[in-house]
Amino acid sequence: MALAARELAEAEGWAAVTHRRLAERIGIDIEVVYRWFPDPAALMSAVAVLGFADLAAALAAARETAAGGGHGEWPAVVTAYLDFAYASPEVYDAMLAHTSDLTLGRDPGPGAPWAAFAELRVALAPLAAGRDPDTLAEVGWALLHGTVMLTRGGRLRPDRQEQREDMIVSGVFANP
Repeated sequence: MALAARELAEAEGWAAVTHRRLAERIGIDIEVVYRWFPDPAALMSAVAVLGFADLAAALAAARETAAGGGHGEWPAVVTAYLDFAYASPEVYDAMLAHTSDLTLGRDPGPGAPWAAFAELRVALAPLAAGRDPDTLAEVGWALLHGTVMLTRGGRLRPDRQEQREDMIVSGVFANP
């Protein structure tokens, strides 16, 4: 059901994701949807958890691909994060704008959000240079999230996106 809700949200936006539409889409009785997801917030949280799991997997794959490549893992993780956020805006919003019950960066947090945070932490750990790696990961996440939201909202200069990404990769997190 959560996967069907995710697909519907990506196709038509969250306003289109209702219990009735979801029941019709997957061919089940509406009471079954309500039994599993008593309100829209529960449904959105389920989609958010799926999104965090997908983000964590994308970040892990990027890190593993970049490992030993000479440029470090952080540049690949930045690209993977931004690619995910821009490719799945409705899921991204469910993860980070519409659900407040999923904590980030708190150990132990919920599995999927914590896994995504942990991937950022591992990628940034080599750049910590005596700084707290959890705080560094929080700053990295905040910077990436802010870039995504401001870019999507049309508030940043589109012709400077590559420069912003370069600064996130190299300038901001350079060793002190």
